[in-house]
Amino acid sequence: MTLPNTLSPALRPALLGAGLLFTATLSATAMAAPQGLYSTDELLDANVYAKSDDSQSIGEVEDVLLNDEMRIHALVVDTGNLLDMGDKQYVVGVDDFTVETRNGDKLDAIQYRVHLDLDAEAVSQQPEYTDTWWSNARQSLQQAWKNTKQGASSAWETTQSTASSLLDKAGGALESFGEQTQEAAGEAAGATEEAADSAGDVTQDSAQDTAQ
Repeated sequence: MTLPNTLSPALRPALLGAGLLFTATLSATAMAAPQGLYSTDELLDANVYAKSDDSQSIGEVEDVLLNDEMRIHALVVDTGNLLDMGDKQYVVGVDDFTVETRNGDKLDAIQYRVHLDLDAEAVSQQPEYTDTWWSNARQSLQQAWKNTKQGASSAWETTQSTASSLLDKAGGALESFGEQTQEAAGEAAGATEEAADSAGDVTQDSAQDTAQ
C-alpha cells in the first residue's frame, strides 16, 4: 500500500534512479556499527526484525521519511500479512531502530537488516502510515522548525542588544575617565603653577634680604 501525495513517490525516482547516497543519523550498536554513508536504494525493501525475534522478519522498509534538515525522521515498515499484524504500514521513529550493514564496501552488494528496539506487539501500537498521520506530522514538524528558527533569531537579537548595551557602558566609562583625567591634569597644572609662583616669591625675598 503506497499513499498518494506523500514523500515516497517524490523520493523514489530521485533516490532509486540516481542511486543517491546521503548521510543519515542512525543509532549504533555492536551489530550496527556506524558506516558513514547509507544507500536508500538498498535500505528500501530491507527486511525488518522485531526485538522479540531476530530470526523472523516482520516486514520490509516501505519508505524513508526525512525532516527539513534532510535527516532520517522515521522509517515506514510494511508488515504485509506477517505475525497476524495485518497488511499495514507503521511509522517507526529514528530512535527505535538500528541498521545492520553487510558487504558495505561494495555498492552492488550492500545489504541492510533493520533491527527494531520494539517487539511485535509494540510495533502494532506505532502510528499507522495514513494520510491523516502524514498531515498531522508534517504540520507539527513544520511548526517545530519555525519555532527553532524563531528561537535562534531571538537569541541573536538578545546577544546584539546585550553587546550594544555593554559597548555603550564601556564608552560612557571611557568618557567619564577621560573627563576625570583632564580635570586631574588641570588641577595638577594649577598646583604646579602656584608652587612655581610661591618659589619665585621666596627667591625674590631672599635676594632682597641679601642685598640689604
